[in-house]
Amino acid sequence: MNAIVAADQNWGIGKDGDQLCYLSEDLKHFRALTLGHAVILGRRTLATFPGGRPLKGRRNLILSRDPAFQPEGAEVFRDISALLERAPADAFVIGGGSVYQSMLDYCDTVYVTCLEGVWPADVFFPNLDADPRWRLADEGPQMEQKGTGFRYLIYRRVCDVC
Repeated sequence: MNAIVAADQNWGIGKDGDQLCYLSEDLKHFRALTLGHAVILGRRTLATFPGGRPLKGRRNLILSRDPAFQPEGAEVFRDISALLERAPADAFVIGGGSVYQSMLDYCDTVYVTCLEGVWPADVFFPNLDADPRWRLADEGPQMEQKGTGFRYLIYRRVCDVC
């Protein structure tokens, strides 16, 4: 399984229920990686999508404890074990913070858009640089859009228990 996230240099990923920023180049990168794959997300992350609707061209697997939550075009799971039984191995975990925390142990690859600087954040992704189970496998060139510097990083799990 994979995860994909945009994080600042302190691994901040969100503020007040939304991403830190939106970059059209990063949205294209996200689309290119996830299109045709299952995506795993939480109910609050779904609410940030246009119209609060599931992403087109992807199988949307949503973790939510709310029994009344049944968005059209998505499969809702009340617990991780039920989701893991149905999620394909090439699925992408796409957020939010609690879903990343719950699902990271099941991921082998994490695609990170590393935002330059430190942004005001109240949700954080685990620091993969400080975790001996993960190694930086690839680092793309520094880019910039709308005055925001960023680069794409790929982390791979090197061991389950180190």
